[in-house]
Amino acid sequence: MKSILLREIKSFFGSPIGYLVIAIFLLLNGLFLWVFEGDFNILNSGFADLSPFFTLSPWILIFLIPAVTMRSFSDEQKQGTIELLLTKPISIWEIVGGKFLGALALIIIALLPTLIYVYVISSLGMPEGNIDMGSTIGSYFGLLFLISGYTAIGIFTSTLSENQIVAFILSVFLCFIFYFGFTGASSFVKGAEDLIASFGMDSHFKSMSRGVIDTRDVLYFMSVAALFLSMTVYKLKSLKA
Repeated sequence: MKSILLREIKSFFGSPIGYLVIAIFLLLNGLFLWVFEGDFNILNSGFADLSPFFTLSPWILIFLIPAVTMRSFSDEQKQGTIELLLTKPISIWEIVGGKFLGALALIIIALLPTLIYVYVISSLGMPEGNIDMGSTIGSYFGLLFLISGYTAIGIFTSTLSENQIVAFILSVFLCFIFYFGFTGASSFVKGAEDLIASFGMDSHFKSMSRGVIDTRDVLYFMSVAALFLSMTVYKLKSLKA
């Protein structure tokens, strides 16, 4: 797994992809949070918190993470190297795990510079330091789990087609369904709104954003990631057969 992980990270930063992903993520967040007028502008909100960032980031990542993962196995199939990869003396789980962790590491690296927002908001607060750290830490943990779910979905969809654009579109669609689809559908089912919404990432992410790390929320995100990684392994086994 380590060799696959290192190869993935090297490929990301050996080409413009890694730097482009980090730059786009930081640029879009920076513009919406600090420059553009609107609901996400922190300076105009009048509150010393990062809730606009944690509201905006999942939507940016819905497009950004599929852009990172779309080439994971699609490119291997297109180049005809998938058979060679599957015959390496490592298990399919190790291959999938290496690809998953490589993409996850890149997104986490893109996320790290946003920690400076915590310092800035804390400095701008009246009095200084007036920021809900419990909610902020919980939101960052929630975002990490959300990223792991998106990444697992992206890795899976990259096995469905050798066309990277098709893999990207499928990944965006599934990420949207799992993030907002269940929440949106819950409003049409009277009496079961909470039950339907609980199947989506949005409700669990918001739950963690309150500053309380609930075991149910952690298990949910881990289950989503495990489900799509298992489906990826199953799909690769069918290609190997």
